Amino acid sequence: MKKMIAAALCFAAMAAPSLAQDAYPSRAIRLVVPFPAGGPTDVFARQYATRMSAILGQQMVVENKAGAAGAIGSADIARATPDGYALLFGTASTHGLYNLLAKKPQYDSLKDFAPIGIVGSAPAVIAVNPVQPADLKALVAAVKANPGKLQYGSPGTGTFLHLTGEMFKVAAKADIPHIPYKGSAPAMNDLLGNQIGMVIDTLGTSLGQFRAGKIRILAVATANRSKLAPDIPTVNEALGIQGFEAGLWNVVAAPAATPAPVIAKLHEATLRVMADAGFQEQLLKMGIEPIMDSTPAKARAFIAAEQARFKSVVSAAGVTID
Repeated sequence: MKKMIAAALCFAAMAAPSLAQDAYPSRAIRLVVPFPAGGPTDVFARQYATRMSAILGQQMVVENKAGAAGAIGSADIARATPDGYALLFGTASTHGLYNLLAKKPQYDSLKDFAPIGIVGSAPAVIAVNPVQPADLKALVAAVKANPGKLQYGSPGTGTFLHLTGEMFKVAAKADIPHIPYKGSAPAMNDLLGNQIGMVIDTLGTSLGQFRAGKIRILAVATANRSKLAPDIPTVNEALGIQGFEAGLWNVVAAPAATPAPVIAKLHEATLRVMADAGFQEQLLKMGIEPIMDSTPAKARAFIAAEQARFKSVVSAAGVTID
């Protein structure tokens, strides 16, 4: 009899974690956006959370925890209990660049997180004032003929778009001085006023000015032309090169030790969210290319590849953050 009781207790102990995971989620899930409310990442995260809530049967609550270029909110989730109830809606800045830039990083974007999937990417673009040449190859030729005359603006030193600009300079073999701004809006204002000749921006945020004829978008940094602006060539097409791609991507991630069955359930729900044609259309209108086929393994490999790709760019730019 004692042996039977012991065996039953052992079975119950083994089954308890499985039953707990099968019941997941049994309460609200916190989704941290490590940036202020109202920006593109926040809007994307809230729409994602609303759809995830419906699929999972529990509320996914968005919490904005901004600061230190996304590091504060990201570090919070890296240290959170790995039970699936604390997730991060990260970006190329928090997971692709942070560990390359930070002097004393608060987390390791690969070791401290279990990615659920890459869910979207906002393509970078090369945009110029209309007084500049009308195609990218001609612009590069003009820059080489007049070194240092053309300057480009970005949302700030060490941002993804700044480093995309530095990567573009290497690809184009052209010297274009960088002017850092406090955000994309002031950079765009100076472009409109012809205070600077070029900006590195995202397609979504620059498309309105482009359609109004106030700026030219000479190229988009995607592998294929964007559905939003199919007449704009890619950087690769425009310069006759290969491999130039840059987009402000978003990743959903959990703390590293989150149980595999929980990650699998979140991944399955995410695939269902991203398969929604209506949601895909909404994202495209925001200038975000939806990603429908990411997996935890693919996401991890992608993040590692992005870090490897930008390592030499960051080193050459000599940029660090405290």
